[in-house]
Amino acid sequence: MFVIAGSLFMPKLDKFDRAILNALQDNARATNVELADKIGLSPSPCLRRVRMLEDAGIIRGYRADIDRRAAGLELTVFIAFKVAHHTRDHAHEFQQALQAIPEVVSCYMISGQSDFMAEVVVENLAAYEALLTDRLLVLPHVTDIQSNFAIRSVKTAGPLKLPASQE
Repeated sequence: MFVIAGSLFMPKLDKFDRAILNALQDNARATNVELADKIGLSPSPCLRRVRMLEDAGIIRGYRADIDRRAAGLELTVFIAFKVAHHTRDHAHEFQQALQAIPEVVSCYMISGQSDFMAEVVVENLAAYEALLTDRLLVLPHVTDIQSNFAIRSVKTAGPLKLPASQE
């Protein structure tokens, strides 16, 4: 069921919606028939629910989980950014500029000593040096950058543990 919150439709997830989300996190390539069978619905209502979850923006897309090393991306760097003058405009300008850099695979506004934390994936140290000097150091309003290099991956983006149903 969907309830209106402001001007957006915010879905209230029931047990079937949660089951769909969990199943798709395990295998986003499952056919609708396989998905419906797994969660205990017939195909038509299952497909309607998947479409509603997509339309609501809960399911944002489907993508392949790529082994970084096998794809030639040997270096993961976590970068803490400080920006000058904490204003909404400065944060927005910084965020827009950072979003245009494809090597940045995730970024968060954080609290603490830094303002933003980004995850960058590149081929090697030389590629990171070029990215740092040519693209990152010239980002708008940046006053400091701290780079932390990953030694090895313990766990990368896995499935989300969804909260229990509120029914």
